[in-house]
Amino acid sequence: MVKKSGGQADDPASMGRIQQIKLVAGVVRRDNKWALPSIAGIGLAVLVILVLVGILLGGPLMILFIVFGVFGGLSSAMMAFGRFAQSAQYRAIAGQPGAAAAILQNLRGGFTTTPAIAANRNMDVVHRTVGKPGVILVGEGSPNRLPSLLAAEKKRIARIANQIPIYDFQVGDAEGQVPIRELQKKIMKLPRNLKGQAVAELNYRLNALPQALQMPKGPVPRSARMPKPPRPRIR
Repeated sequence: MVKKSGGQADDPASMGRIQQIKLVAGVVRRDNKWALPSIAGIGLAVLVILVLVGILLGGPLMILFIVFGVFGGLSSAMMAFGRFAQSAQYRAIAGQPGAAAAILQNLRGGFTTTPAIAANRNMDVVHRTVGKPGVILVGEGSPNRLPSLLAAEKKRIARIANQIPIYDFQVGDAEGQVPIRELQKKIMKLPRNLKGQAVAELNYRLNALPQALQMPKGPVPRSARMPKPPRPRIR
């Protein structure tokens, strides 16, 4: 039999559910050594409280509360585990190029994300997400250069998205920017202005727009200059 390569064996998509949980648990433990004990403590606390309530009530309710305690403890522990795992993920990708696009592409609720619809030579990037709130532009880069890049993209989109709300955010830790860990929460709190069919039509129109590309500033290098036209032949 041919053994699978190490890369395939380590692929999370090819792992079972238990293996995936172990992998994430390792990431959470490396990020915060108190995370797993805290998760266990939360689950145990919920279990003990519900069991004690069942014992005080007595009778058939005691068995019912013990069952609720087991399921409640497991549910609380899994919810806490998810929170710690999400925090570890945000800290791992914070400050890396494309971090905002990774968050946007995992949004739930009918959002469609198109990464890097506009950029400049300084690696400032604007991503676009379309959903029930309308059009959401998210910029990554310098707080001094992003406003003009976002404004140009908003103007371009407004030509075909009449009276449709356009929101813009800058991701980062500078003043006026949104930290990467708060981006998802910020977007999910936006009002729902459009219905499903209107979102699909808007997304179709925006996808038909040509991608905005910015030419680098400064003199054009000789290798990039247009060639001279050939001289006409004289008969």
